[in-house]
Amino acid sequence: MWDSMIAGFMMLMDPFRMSMLMLGVAIGILVGILPGLGGLMGMALVLPFLFGMDPYAGIAILIGIAAAVPSADTFPSVLMGIPGSSGSQATVMDGYPMARKGEAARALGAAFSASMIGGVLGALALTALVPFARPIVLMFGAPELLMLTILGLSMVGVLSGNRPVLGIIAACVGLLLGMVGGAPAAPEYRWAYGVVYLFDGFSLVIVALGLFALPEIIDLLAKGGSIARRQPGLGTGWMDGVRDTLSNKWLVVRHSVIGVTVGAIPGMGSSIIDWLNYGYVVTRAKNKSQFGKGDVRGVIAPEAANNAREGGVLMPTLLFGVPGSSAMALFLGALLIFGIQPGPSLLRDDLDLVFVIIWSLAIANIFGTLICLMLSRPISRLTFVPFRYIAPVVLCIVILGAWQETRHLGDLLTLAAFGLLGWTMKRIGMPRPPLLVGFILSALVERYLWMSYSIYDWEWVTRPLVMVIAALCVVLVLGGTVMKARVARGAVERAATEGTRHAD
Repeated sequence: MWDSMIAGFMMLMDPFRMSMLMLGVAIGILVGILPGLGGLMGMALVLPFLFGMDPYAGIAILIGIAAAVPSADTFPSVLMGIPGSSGSQATVMDGYPMARKGEAARALGAAFSASMIGGVLGALALTALVPFARPIVLMFGAPELLMLTILGLSMVGVLSGNRPVLGIIAACVGLLLGMVGGAPAAPEYRWAYGVVYLFDGFSLVIVALGLFALPEIIDLLAKGGSIARRQPGLGTGWMDGVRDTLSNKWLVVRHSVIGVTVGAIPGMGSSIIDWLNYGYVVTRAKNKSQFGKGDVRGVIAPEAANNAREGGVLMPTLLFGVPGSSAMALFLGALLIFGIQPGPSLLRDDLDLVFVIIWSLAIANIFGTLICLMLSRPISRLTFVPFRYIAPVVLCIVILGAWQETRHLGDLLTLAAFGLLGWTMKRIGMPRPPLLVGFILSALVERYLWMSYSIYDWEWVTRPLVMVIAALCVVLVLGGTVMKARVARGAVERAATEGTRHAD
């Protein structure tokens, strides 16, 4: 293991790969400061340009984006009171009140330092898991891998917010769309209707860009004007925020552990983690009077957990091939594009790559948060640039990314079709991540099912590990649904309390 750890570090230290990691961090920061976009869209934007690239460099870019977005999305949460992504919703509760009191610099300093520590702890947790998980994972055969894939699909209800039925429907649609084109286990084409373009099925890149990038661009343009209506001052107190984090070091460690643990449960989602940690820090606090009014602990706890979560979501993604989040579903697709099969074969044959990912996560967290801290003032001004100036550039990147897939007119038509589908789903409140998860896992479900039946007939259903994972599916779905319901109920109660306080 130590040899693989050193080899992974030396691979990443290649100048080209390190520059790609820094490029990913820069892209993640730019995406993070625009409210509502998130790491999924950032990955979708760069994925078309990774074809033919060195796999280690391409993976470094994606990890850089995934690590930097949870830090950069703090800007709109603190400065504007608008969640930068689903993982920074709870930061608004105390970060924005601190900004209104002239303590924005202190809030950002605390958030960035907590994010950096949380991100590094997440990478360390992933490192610590590898030697224990490797012998267990190597015991998995096709039936167990099939059940793990079904485990990923079973979590779409948790990915679906308060609309689990719509999430299940979206996942089924994703499974059907993933079956278009050539069958993995038979020489036949499904639902291609003689159209040559459909013989290879739909492209993951185009599906992701259409579902997530186009709808967000349209909505931000429809709002018009600048993203923020007024520009609050940052004030002073950067080091005060850092000192707040250091003086609450055990708070950072505790909530980082919670972030890693919850993140390791496939499909739990970042919105669960930040509210869960915010509720926990409020519950454990002796003095609760300042929460919701500008208590720095309400910034530190969710930010530490949000960045540590990335180490958690990588655990099921790398070890079992089950996406830990919607962004990791896209990352899983990228690994498959590079010809890398997550799961037992990855730990057995390419452990060096696992440590390249771990090193990338740790380094990207450190550099991402330091860059955010150093460039806070100029970056904060970018959040007030009217989106109509940014949209054409982003739209051109989206169209170029889709076009270079096969340089066929069908790419643009497919992009428009999935863009319309994504926009429609967003308007009617149907969650989009389950569709992407279903689309990506469709081929894996079919392949492992065919292998399981061919080797074991239906006896594979009675294998002990298969039954254990099936029981785990039931427990996680029920437990995740109950947990999400409690978090939602707590958020409603906090909103009602806040509304009553403002009315008074």
